[in-house]
Amino acid sequence: MKINIQPKDFTATPQLLDFVIEKTRKIFSFYDQAISCDVVFKTDKSDKDTNKVCTMRLVIPGNDLLASAQCSSFEEATMQCIEIIKRQINTKKSKQKSKTAVQAGRSDFQ
Repeated sequence: MKINIQPKDFTATPQLLDFVIEKTRKIFSFYDQAISCDVVFKTDKSDKDTNKVCTMRLVIPGNDLLASAQCSSFEEATMQCIEIIKRQINTKKSKQKSKTAVQAGRSDFQ
């Protein structure tokens, strides 16, 4: 389990780094096949209050899972990305279960 955090054009505070590490570790406990998680923070150059962008990439066997969120704080954006990743993991798990069930059903007829 490896977590890569990359702030672009600013220095991340230790509190932000600790927060991200704590929250992303929960993804690894939720999906044990995850290899690593890449988190990129950047500030959008707009006049809006919601200019903090978090992009997350969960490296897993097969296709990686990607999420991005733009909020007023990096912590809020991180939480939104984690929720998006969790939904993608649930979808992936349900597809794997249905595929396994279909394969098990086919082996009975052969």
